[in-house]
Amino acid sequence: MSDGPVHRVISAAEVYSFPQGHLGHLTDLEANALDEFRKLCTEKNLYNGTKKYDFGSHDDTTLLRFLRARRFNVEDAFQQFKDTEEWRAANQLETLYETIDLQHFEETRRLYPQWTGRRDRRGIPVYIFEVKHLDAKAMAAYDKSAAQTHSKAKTDGNTAPKLLRLFTLYENLTRYVLPLSTAMTDRPYPSTPITQSNNIVDISGVGLKQFWNLRAHMQSASQLATANYPETLDRIFIIGAPYFFPTVWGWIKRWFDPITTSKIFILSQSDMKSTLESFIEPANIPKKYGGELEFNWCDPPVHDPALNDVITWKGGYETLPTGPMYWRDKGDHIELEAVGAFDGKQRRDIVATVRKTAKEGETEEANKTTGEALQPQTISAATAEAIKAGSAGQPKPGSYVVAPEGIATLSLQDDKNYTEANGNLEGPVSEVTNEPQATELESVNEKQDSAPDASATGEVNKA
Repeated sequence: MSDGPVHRVISAAEVYSFPQGHLGHLTDLEANALDEFRKLCTEKNLYNGTKKYDFGSHDDTTLLRFLRARRFNVEDAFQQFKDTEEWRAANQLETLYETIDLQHFEETRRLYPQWTGRRDRRGIPVYIFEVKHLDAKAMAAYDKSAAQTHSKAKTDGNTAPKLLRLFTLYENLTRYVLPLSTAMTDRPYPSTPITQSNNIVDISGVGLKQFWNLRAHMQSASQLATANYPETLDRIFIIGAPYFFPTVWGWIKRWFDPITTSKIFILSQSDMKSTLESFIEPANIPKKYGGELEFNWCDPPVHDPALNDVITWKGGYETLPTGPMYWRDKGDHIELEAVGAFDGKQRRDIVATVRKTAKEGETEEANKTTGEALQPQTISAATAEAIKAGSAGQPKPGSYVVAPEGIATLSLQDDKNYTEANGNLEGPVSEVTNEPQATELESVNEKQDSAPDASATGEVNKA
């Protein structure tokens, strides 16, 4: 790919950029939609705010993820939530996460996006994904291991074992990483829960043949993640894109909905450092990508030093262990329990506690003061109509799809204006063009079902 400007994939979809559409920053229409959604889920026995882990499933932050994914159309959000709950029950996701063998969990973690232990300028966790490690040899070994996963969970057999193992990492995101990031209050909007992650996806060193071989697996994983863990993605920064990436993009763009594709930034080598620094402090960017953080692929998370300001260690622990963990609500604080199994023995260790920082009722009050003030910037007429229709139980198919002229886009310049106003932006900001260049995103091979040209593959493998 050329060393041209950064490109943001555009789409005709409503985009909610943090903190818009999140607790504490809802318009009146959005707050009403949340009330209606919660009431509907309760009536259908799908909502219970007293679930033991209280994070990542039956809470308002999760309900809002489904609402944002469906543009606050209550009926559509309910159907997706219902399907997800049925899928989770059929595969006993909670049991899988809590009883999976620690070695199997670690094998999975080493293949897929890994949390650096750090956050961006808004407090959103930063993940790294080096795709080149997902080669044929690694996938064959993973497939064999996944078929023999040790846990107490039972499955309906409709989801491949290797995908279920992958979703223990999503459970780790929603039940461990996001609640911990929420507890860290050295960020803008400290009382607003963190419900999404940022991903730096490094595709350097990946040949066309490897992309092709990964196509079916990545497509299945992406579709299941979009369906069952909606709105857990804030942005994807793609770096190291090879010259043939337009061909690969022709496959990838079919896997995601318009909202997800609108969150993808394709960075050239010349713009990588300045663009990442506009979103993430240099101290939290791995050195490999122009930052200062000592973090390499497969390393355990290098936790933010600010963690020590909010955490109280328990049970002899002085650092966070590896493996699956989750937070439980204990009233004025949350408690971290390390789970999983080692040599067949279940782990149940209380690791630490973190005192809650947001006062009870603070979020609701913030919603009241936000009210209609945000509405012109965050919601279109089409979305408002969808909210009304959904709340009335009369959804209009397609009514939540926004015309191109109604798109609320988020650009790097928007973030530049915000961070400069708050005095926490360092380094230059790269401009984002609204129109992808033809040589990079429009000249795409749309024939997904045809195999890659043998000569082209040979040239790529030589490179």
